Amino acid sequence: MTELEKTVLDAALHVFSRYGVKRTSMGDLCEEAGVSRQTLYNRFRNKDDILRGLIARYTELALQEIAEEMPNAPDLGAQLDLIFDRMAVRGYDTMQAMPNAQDFIAGANAVSQEALQCSAGRFRGVIAEVLQPHEAALTRNGLTVEALADFIQRSAKAAGMHALDRDHFLAQLRTLKQLSLTAALGPVPDAIHKED
Repeated sequence: MTELEKTVLDAALHVFSRYGVKRTSMGDLCEEAGVSRQTLYNRFRNKDDILRGLIARYTELALQEIAEEMPNAPDLGAQLDLIFDRMAVRGYDTMQAMPNAQDFIAGANAVSQEALQCSAGRFRGVIAEVLQPHEAALTRNGLTVEALADFIQRSAKAAGMHALDRDHFLAQLRTLKQLSLTAALGPVPDAIHKED
């Protein structure tokens, strides 16, 4: 991704959060990014392209941060916390801060299913990597690494979409982590009630 594309996408997120996707024009995006219409259209044909670009940029940044910080996560629980934070919590917080979040989400869901599925697949890959050392235990418990990685990614996403509030969302992620740790490591006493 070029610096120009990053600038345009950062500007788009800012404008979409203020006005919503539907009410934002390509001219608004040009003005916010400080680029000409021709420059914008050379890379992004329309707002749909920009939404797909935003999903790809969010995913890339999150995965980069996960890779950089993973050596500091000493165990599976800490690794899952890191993944949840970058994969789900930050996006949740961003959406909660947007006055037009529902418009943004509807726009992204309507035009970007392929980009969303690609993003989800990349996160499932990272989850599978941290589960891989526990493959034998998962197999004994009737699970595969891939199946649990898929369950974790989809459950974290669903928890964010249906949470009553941030505290509820974080509680759901703690439960998901506990279930995952139990599947991979066996029962962990009192872990469900510990605050992170």
